[in-house]
Amino acid sequence: MTDPVPPQAWARLPFFAEAWPAIRDRLRDRDWLPGPQRVFAALEALAPPEVRVVILGQDPYPTPGHANGLAFSVNPSVPLPRSLANIFKELQADTGARPSSGDLTPWARQGVLLLNTALSVEPGQAGAHARWGWERLARQAIAEAQRHHPLAFVLWGAHAAKVAEGLPRPEDLVVQSAHPSPLSAKRGFFGSRPFSRVNGWLEERGEPPIDWSGETA
Repeated sequence: MTDPVPPQAWARLPFFAEAWPAIRDRLRDRDWLPGPQRVFAALEALAPPEVRVVILGQDPYPTPGHANGLAFSVNPSVPLPRSLANIFKELQADTGARPSSGDLTPWARQGVLLLNTALSVEPGQAGAHARWGWERLARQAIAEAQRHHPLAFVLWGAHAAKVAEGLPRPEDLVVQSAHPSPLSAKRGFFGSRPFSRVNGWLEERGEPPIDWSGETA
């Protein structure tokens, strides 16, 4: 299996010199998802100056064929996981939009960094690589994007809030709520209107809003 190559636009991050070699060695000679071609998909989708919105997930879906390297996203034609189904339900209630696929690549193309805090997982074992040190990459990537302009943080659940702790600045937007998981969505995720709030903030800054339907991306 060919070793993944760090995306050039992000290669300056200390993570790739300090933590990545050990993680890379642990990934060799084992099965893992989403695999070397997609592990850095969230960072490959956009360079630091292009990031406008940050949505943090935990780790890739552990079901083979589902994860595509973007947080909460699945490959086209894959049935929606329950959390993503709730995200789309809130999106439709908030904006009237509903993407035709669970593949969130169109969001990434518009400046939404869909970054998991662990970028690899064992098949069938959610969270198996959560303690490998991947979270350092998430924090460093966000800080690098912040060097260019303010960001909108969409933090769903305690895990995302903890990983992002201390990073948002007064000029950034923070939209925080419960996680969209079926276990917690009714505790504050539904009705939080994250998508329209982000777009309102972007428009106030003179930036184009995100087309959350993905139709124009």
